[in-house]
Amino acid sequence: MTPNLQIPTLFSRKTAIVLAAILALVPSACNKSAKTETTRYHLKGKIVSIDLQAGEATIDAEDIPGFMDAMIMPYKIKDQADLKTLKPGDSVTADVVGGDHDYWLENVKVTGASPTKPAATLHYPAPGDTVPDFEFLNQSGKRIRLKQFTGKTVLLTFIYTRCPFPDYCPRVTHQFAEIESQLKATPALYAVTRLLSISFDPAHDTPKVLRNYGLANSGSKNPALFSHWQFASSPQAQLPALANFFGLIYKDDHGVITHSLSTAMVGPDGRIVKWYHGSDWQTDEVMKDLSDSVRRGIPQA
Repeated sequence: MTPNLQIPTLFSRKTAIVLAAILALVPSACNKSAKTETTRYHLKGKIVSIDLQAGEATIDAEDIPGFMDAMIMPYKIKDQADLKTLKPGDSVTADVVGGDHDYWLENVKVTGASPTKPAATLHYPAPGDTVPDFEFLNQSGKRIRLKQFTGKTVLLTFIYTRCPFPDYCPRVTHQFAEIESQLKATPALYAVTRLLSISFDPAHDTPKVLRNYGLANSGSKNPALFSHWQFASSPQAQLPALANFFGLIYKDDHGVITHSLSTAMVGPDGRIVKWYHGSDWQTDEVMKDLSDSVRRGIPQA
């Protein structure tokens, strides 16, 4: 069953002007009485995934002159009939239509059907899902597994240290730093929780790189940080299974990684408590969820 979740926004280093391009489509808020105008751009790309309930298709699009560089991102498709005819792997053309505080696709046409059987639907973590015992290499060069956190509530997220956009990996890391600080101020909660930042760029994010990144971005220069908040990378061979379970989409384009954002809370029993898509979640929200999880009386070690 397709979950009622939106596919997280994706980005690449090539798209530094994306926000400006989108904002350029939005009429000035000061002229509210003016008639809203729409602008159209031609899109050509390939379907990555479909979310029927959200009314979106995530598309790996070529350059859209005047709008944005090549990138993968979700687009609203208002015509449900069009959306239902699409499947992952299809090549498509469409009109990107920009209106008042919004943009969407119209005139979607399949120019080339997917040559292969569509891949299985991307898994979205749901409360109660058992998390596989994935293995990682942490900032100290030690191999760790998720199973070793049994008895603790773990908040984990995905990053790569070279991420250049402040609203993506750096923002999530900053949010984790705030959560770490708030947890330390609540010893009872600190004792039964752990944080884990997972890199999907193992070739670059070595233990030394992750250690330096953690100390530089946590607000603490004390290595004791790592007893509560670890930074680790996933083995390359494990990445597809790891990404699929946590609803993470990523693509390595000659060293520039395009990816979605995924953060999850795993309970002391190794099951998903909550999954947060994108970077729109707030630290206060997560702190409340952590507190509620403990308050419900889930056994903690």
